[in-house]
Amino acid sequence: MTEQQTAAPAPAEPAEAAPPTAAPAVPDAPRPPRRALRAVARWTAALLVFGGLGTGTALAITSAERTDVPGLATEDDGRWEYPQLSLPALPAGSPRPFTDANNAEIHHADLRKLLLPAPAGATPDKTLDGGWVKPERFLAEYRAEGRDELDQILVDTPPRHIAARGWTMPDGTRARIYLVRFNSTAFATYVRDTLRLGFPEQPQLVGVQVTEFDKAATFSRAVQGVATYVHTEQAPHGDAHSRQAYSLAGDTLALIVHERPGKAEAARIPFHQTVILQNQLLG
Repeated sequence: MTEQQTAAPAPAEPAEAAPPTAAPAVPDAPRPPRRALRAVARWTAALLVFGGLGTGTALAITSAERTDVPGLATEDDGRWEYPQLSLPALPAGSPRPFTDANNAEIHHADLRKLLLPAPAGATPDKTLDGGWVKPERFLAEYRAEGRDELDQILVDTPPRHIAARGWTMPDGTRARIYLVRFNSTAFATYVRDTLRLGFPEQPQLVGVQVTEFDKAATFSRAVQGVATYVHTEQAPHGDAHSRQAYSLAGDTLALIVHERPGKAEAARIPFHQTVILQNQLLG
């Protein structure tokens, strides 16, 4: 710069716009109020945060403040305290299920490591300890009148693996999660469609009378690639109240159940929390 340009005040007009003759000095532009500057800073920070959400929140729900999670807004909302989640390592060269490099939407990770861990305070189910289970154990969840049809479907479309975990909470709520992995996404979709999951005709679990769609569940596709069908048992229920969800994630079909004995209903918020977290591990 020239010496004259260096001495010029900051708000001066560009040199080429200056008149050829001397002109009255242009007064400095007024500074914006401090409150306006703070508002601009806040909006800029907000835009930066929203811009980075796509890559940083996949499993952040376990550590987020309650007021940061939609639908889980109060400090005494009854959420369960799950451990911090992390996705398992994949075999070398294997992609995640819903990436451009995995058009078949196959889960290459060990299915047992995709099971949601039990929350704090839970008593583990020794028969559903996070390992492999046989189809007969999965079939035992269903009422006898619908079991034969499901058994035949699993014979015609045999699963590759079934992993399961269960636990009981201090209030008596029993939770069970089954992950059923098939040989392809087409087989998993066939089983969903044949069983009419998400419709009143879907097979009912043992002890469950009649279920209805859970209208409070607004996260049917909250996780990319995972479709969820959430039902709750209609009143009056029997000896226990059941909430159940099916999640279809590529080649894997998940059954998630919360069942609370007695007259009280199984709590909605921890059930939705369980479904969302399990979906995140599958997505």
